[in-house]
Amino acid sequence: MSETPLWSGCVTRPAREFSTTHLHATRGAVPAGLRGTLYRNGPGRLERGGRRMGHWFDGDGAVLAVRFADGAAEATYRYVQTAGYRHEAEQDRLLYGNYGMTAPGPFWNQLRRPLKNAANTSVIALRDRLLALWEGGKPHALDLQTLATLGEADLAGPAGRLEGAEPFSAHPKRDPDSGHVYNFGVEIPGRHARLVIYRCDPTGRLLAKRDSALDGVPLIHDWVMAGPYLVFLVPPVRIGVMGVLFGLKSYSEAMAWRPELGTQILVFDRKTLELVARGETEPFFQWHFGNGAAAAMDRDDDDGWLTLDFARYPDFGTNEHLREVASGRTTTPARATLWRMTLDPETARVEELAEMSGQSVEFPMVPPGEVGRPWQRTYMAAHRSGTDSTTERYDTLACFDHARDQLAVADLGDGRYPSEPMVVADADDPARQWLLSVVCNGEALESEVWIYAADHLADGPACVLALPDLVPLGFHGCWRPAP
Repeated sequence: MSETPLWSGCVTRPAREFSTTHLHATRGAVPAGLRGTLYRNGPGRLERGGRRMGHWFDGDGAVLAVRFADGAAEATYRYVQTAGYRHEAEQDRLLYGNYGMTAPGPFWNQLRRPLKNAANTSVIALRDRLLALWEGGKPHALDLQTLATLGEADLAGPAGRLEGAEPFSAHPKRDPDSGHVYNFGVEIPGRHARLVIYRCDPTGRLLAKRDSALDGVPLIHDWVMAGPYLVFLVPPVRIGVMGVLFGLKSYSEAMAWRPELGTQILVFDRKTLELVARGETEPFFQWHFGNGAAAAMDRDDDDGWLTLDFARYPDFGTNEHLREVASGRTTTPARATLWRMTLDPETARVEELAEMSGQSVEFPMVPPGEVGRPWQRTYMAAHRSGTDSTTERYDTLACFDHARDQLAVADLGDGRYPSEPMVVADADDPARQWLLSVVCNGEALESEVWIYAADHLADGPACVLALPDLVPLGFHGCWRPAP
């Protein structure tokens, strides 16, 4: 049997909470203009009572807050106290099904118990609370300072509230101009699902809600804002819900790769949330988009096109790969590269679909102020050249400069595994940007916050901050500028 990979403990060791702690710099100093809070979310615990969960996506959510002010930093780390987390903690055993596992015990346990809302995928900071997000249910509200769990949030507002089985997914987008928050959920009332799109004000009050029929029950994880449009690429994955409803399969086990269906394209009007066009292109899978914009970059012949970039996989093998992550060892290939799509929003016809870089990447993103607008750089977690993407986690950070058609890569050293990067503006000089990532040292099983000048990754970090304890590798986060 092969040697246990260094990243294994960065995932499998259950997280330990820590109260607010001042962080010491082991390299450099906190930039004076870095003022605000970095929030990160991810699975903090993948086992209980000696039993391991079925998939990386099943882990109990734990949120990290790193606050920057006056050239100093402090951090807090707490589990989201969902009802399922508290119930399982009291009995010290797994009780619920989730994305990649059915409820332990007889199959009727799956029928009489709802799936556990793990609150483990992402966060968004509103004016008065933090929302911990999960794909299949309502968000959990947390205190912005203490991270204390305040309970589920229904986002009640002029357009109503989240009702019944309406989920609020883990990939909201914030309009940089209005501060309005857009998001979606896939509601599964039967054999055919419905896509529900939401618009909320900056406080999280629901302002508009509209639903649209989907073909079967697909897996939709992310979407993209592109100027006056909202675009969804629906990959050819379909869920056999009857097996799930009868407790025979988890959602993950019930998913089938259907390349003959192609990738569907749905374009919605951003103001009305109405469907503008449906289209189709070749089959592929994507978890995450980097960004989208109206008027294709590097084109001056027509300003009516949309451009979007995303991390593209050739098939759905990534799901099995991510299931294996929970065991601490992976053997299934799952390699994504950065692609760009140009399309006509009025017809959803694809004009161009091309690979931007052959580097193995994930978690593409742009600075918050560029969401939905033309952009020059896409930031990502990546595999270093020579790293085996089948057996290793992402072990560096990268930036693709679209104008120069160049990829810049940071050097984190051996055995260090970064989280999704977050790029934020300097409060004193908005033209200056900082890249932040929580990096796990697989050798020492320690976590640090690395801070780079975003346009000079090759220069190394401007500051490295030691965290009090290991923060397991997670998924997504957000930045809240200081008031």
